[in-house]
Amino acid sequence: MSSFSYDAETALVVVDVQNDFADRNGSIYVTGGEEVVPAINAEIARARSAGAHVAYTADWHPQSTPHFAKDGGIWPVHCVGDTWGAQFHPNLIVDGPVVRKGTGGEDGYSGFSVRDPESGHITATGLAEQLERWGVKTVAVCGLATDYCVKETALDGASEGYGVILLEHAVRAVNLEPGDGERALAEMAEAGCRLVPAT
Repeated sequence: MSSFSYDAETALVVVDVQNDFADRNGSIYVTGGEEVVPAINAEIARARSAGAHVAYTADWHPQSTPHFAKDGGIWPVHCVGDTWGAQFHPNLIVDGPVVRKGTGGEDGYSGFSVRDPESGHITATGLAEQLERWGVKTVAVCGLATDYCVKETALDGASEGYGVILLEHAVRAVNLEPGDGERALAEMAEAGCRLVPAT
C-alpha cells in the first residue's frame, strides 16, 4: 500500500503488465515482474474506492518493426498484437480503458506518445485526451518496466503538466545495465515526480 490518497482528479496508470514482461516465459521477462500484480490490484481497489480513474497501457506491436532486433532494433520480438505475450497478466484486474502503443511499428515507450524509429516523428496515443476528459490533475504510475516504459510515461506526464506519483512498490526494472532501475528513479525524481515507497 502506498502513502498517498486518491481522489476524483487522480488517475492510476498501469503500464504494460503483459505476459512478455510479467511472466517467466515471456520474451523480455522483467525479474520480479509478476510481483507487481497483487500490488497493482490493491492500488486499483484503493483508486476505485476513492472515485479515482484507472487506465492501462499495452505494447501492441506488428510482426515486424524497427523496434525489434531482427529488424534492426535492440529488443527481442515481444507483445505482438493478439498473441499470448501481448495479453495482460491473467491475475491483473483490468477495469478501465486500454491505450495500445506501437501498433504501427513505432517505438512506444511512453503511454502518452509513440515515436517513428526512422523519422523521429512523435504522435500522441490518446492517453492525455482521456485524462483531460476525466478532469485528471494527478497521475499515479505503476507497472513495467521502471527503466523504460514506466520512466518515459512518468516523464511525459510531468512534461504534460500533471502531478506525477511513482509507486515504487509496484514497479520493477529490466536493468539491461546494472543500476538502470535506480538511475531511472533518480531521473524521475529530478523531473519533479514524487516517489512514493510502500508503507
